[in-house]
Amino acid sequence: MRQAGRYLPEYKLVRQKAGSFLQLCYNPELACEVTLQPLRRFDLDAAILFSDILVVPHAMGLSLDFKEGEGPVLQTVANLPDVERLAFQGSFEQFDRVWETVGLVRSGLAPHLSLIGFCGAPWTVASYMIEGGSSDRKRALAVAHENPIWFQVLLDRVVQVSIVYLLGQIRAGAEALQIFDSWAGDLPTGLLDRLVSLPIKQIIDGVRQAYPGFPIIVFARGVAKSHGLIAEATSANAVGVEEDVSLRDVLGQLTEKVAVQGNLSPQLLLGSEASLLAGVKSVLDGVPLSRHIFNLGHGITPPTDPVMVEKLVAAVRRYDEELV
Repeated sequence: MRQAGRYLPEYKLVRQKAGSFLQLCYNPELACEVTLQPLRRFDLDAAILFSDILVVPHAMGLSLDFKEGEGPVLQTVANLPDVERLAFQGSFEQFDRVWETVGLVRSGLAPHLSLIGFCGAPWTVASYMIEGGSSDRKRALAVAHENPIWFQVLLDRVVQVSIVYLLGQIRAGAEALQIFDSWAGDLPTGLLDRLVSLPIKQIIDGVRQAYPGFPIIVFARGVAKSHGLIAEATSANAVGVEEDVSLRDVLGQLTEKVAVQGNLSPQLLLGSEASLLAGVKSVLDGVPLSRHIFNLGHGITPPTDPVMVEKLVAAVRRYDEELV
């Protein structure tokens, strides 16, 4: 969950050198560097690719910028002609740069460490394409409810381009994938199957046609009691879980072959060490080691002291050693 980022001083130096967030995403050497930085500080099991979910719509032809203090500013689509103008091909310049980053990271990792690639889920990516950036997503939700023809065409194109993107990450060295549906929780239960589960399943099926059994994590943030339904519908190997949901409850919805990922609140990293350690213990006590990927329930926040992350990782390691 945003392993490399604004809380690391060494990241800030590289970010300044890159000139902008987007230039950092598309500079393979610098993106590799910030992907590997957390592994040098902390005893982690995997690197998480440094990139952004909006690489996909950018590669499809929409202009993209990241403004300081505002976030992404993306060109919008609003009708079928807009969608039909989107690039729909097997090779994209932006993807080439990310794939190069993946290869550099894999070559820079120790053999026992894994590399996780990712993309945004179609609903979340499409909502950005409709809204043009961070928002309350009212327009995207209205379009989702009305379900015009162009909206379904947009979802289908995002699915197909995302498959191309993820297959390239695997070829370059990614050993697991995560699909982020950051805005899944905005949707009513009646739309989850059509707009979350089905498009994600289509991506997973596309990946596994080329790489059968490839491990994939699905994080549909905010869906609470529906994690189990989404896991079953998508054939995910694991589900990410937000911090305000019980891992034990979610695990009870899943088959024995599906794990949970999460779900410590990132806010605990801003408090006392005692509160942090109590929170870590609570998460770890709730689910068995064999079916749990320890992680945060959402992205790490900028004011986080790296020393607190170090204490968190050490606490998880101590707990694991006591169980073995």
